[in-house]
Amino acid sequence: MTENSESLNSQAISLASKGEYSEAIACFVSALHIDRDNYLLWYNLGVTYRDAGQMEQARQALLTARNLNANDEDVLDTLALSCYSLGRMEEAFQYSFEALSVNSTNAHIWNNLGVFYFAEDNYEEAAESFEQALSLYPHYVDALVNLRDTYEELGNTVGVEECRNRLRELQFGNGGINA
Repeated sequence: MTENSESLNSQAISLASKGEYSEAIACFVSALHIDRDNYLLWYNLGVTYRDAGQMEQARQALLTARNLNANDEDVLDTLALSCYSLGRMEEAFQYSFEALSVNSTNAHIWNNLGVFYFAEDNYEEAAESFEQALSLYPHYVDALVNLRDTYEELGNTVGVEECRNRLRELQFGNGGINA
């Protein structure tokens, strides 16, 4: 059977899902020898490097994916998170803004942007980002927890209590979450 980039991609994803990252990376590299301009192969390679803890390699692969297709919000968001993990905050913000220019209604990207602002002690911008995420997806527990923590940093006791009340309303049947 002749190998093609699609079968190698599928094989690599299967290997990565089992935690066999070195083998998965080798499959992606083989696929890229066949189809070098396939941004999804580069994206999948970047995600696999990330999952393997190889953050700089992840960033490089994701940059290539972004250069091949600057309109994929998942590529941009994953690249932003990789930059954040590497402490490259300026790039993390840049790629988050690029992702939002592609899709300003993605609550996940707004939440990540809020996390970046929070890490920089810019609590006002963090709160605005988390609020935007929640306006798009009111049941987004991570954004609600992040907003509560941000309000605590800002001394907004009314906001903290409102977040706690909303978290209680969203409790799960398995004992809930600690609001």
